[in-house]
Amino acid sequence: MPGPAWGMANAGQNIRLVHTDWSSSIASANLVKAVFEEKLGTRCELVSVSADKMWKAVAEGRADVMLSGWLPDTHGYYHKQFRDHVVDLGPNLEGTKIGFVVPDVTLGRLTAGTGIRNQPYITIDSIEELKTHADKFNHRIVGIEPEAGIMHKAKEAMEAYDLDNFRLVESSEVALMAELSHAIRHQKWLVVTGWLPHWSFARWSLKFLDDPKNVFGEGGSIHTIARQGLDTDMPKAFRVLDNFSWAPEDIGQLMLWIQEDDGRFPYEKALRWIRTHPDKIEQWIE
Repeated sequence: MPGPAWGMANAGQNIRLVHTDWSSSIASANLVKAVFEEKLGTRCELVSVSADKMWKAVAEGRADVMLSGWLPDTHGYYHKQFRDHVVDLGPNLEGTKIGFVVPDVTLGRLTAGTGIRNQPYITIDSIEELKTHADKFNHRIVGIEPEAGIMHKAKEAMEAYDLDNFRLVESSEVALMAELSHAIRHQKWLVVTGWLPHWSFARWSLKFLDDPKNVFGEGGSIHTIARQGLDTDMPKAFRVLDNFSWAPEDIGQLMLWIQEDDGRFPYEKALRWIRTHPDKIEQWIE
């Protein structure tokens, strides 16, 4: 493997945690950093990188741990490449989902005078229907960074469903959310790469398009992935990481708090989450 871009992790000194700039990854990284620093007195350095570099840094021992291993599908490619060089501590969150997502917002009022829900302005329900509505979607599927696992799956889906009249637009989570907000506000047709957990599903009404060919998989979990040797170098920290586990509604709450300030104070929001969930924190550090 190529040489490290930064120094090797300091065995027994502090924790170096790599994450991506996705909302879920920022939330979990800042929460665990806050637990280490406020509850255990262990310094925790956060390093933001792309998904491929995140896996590579842990496999090469340049980082101690990552909390954002989406398995088995989204990061299946990276897991296959690096699994013999890392330690998989198992899921820290169950119930993930990825796929193509569209607004599920009605035209005008939510319900008609009869009380029946009005028709959403985007009327399709399945990926199979995209091809015949390409003009309305301006022939675009808006994605995120090209290294993200969901982008690999999006390309597979476009091939499986013969979406040769679409192009996959590389973007970022921030830019994707801006496009989604604009499309919903002006009721424009837009399809994006989407994933759960994510705060956008709490803010807007969104839906995954049906995937009858199961390209995006049945859902999965987010795993904690550590470097080899961390259990002997830092057994107490390793035990906390092994205990770290939360539910989709837990991370959803923290992501919403972070988003309320446009993502500027994730560590402060993590401290708030710690104050409001003392029992959960005690389970992790026991």
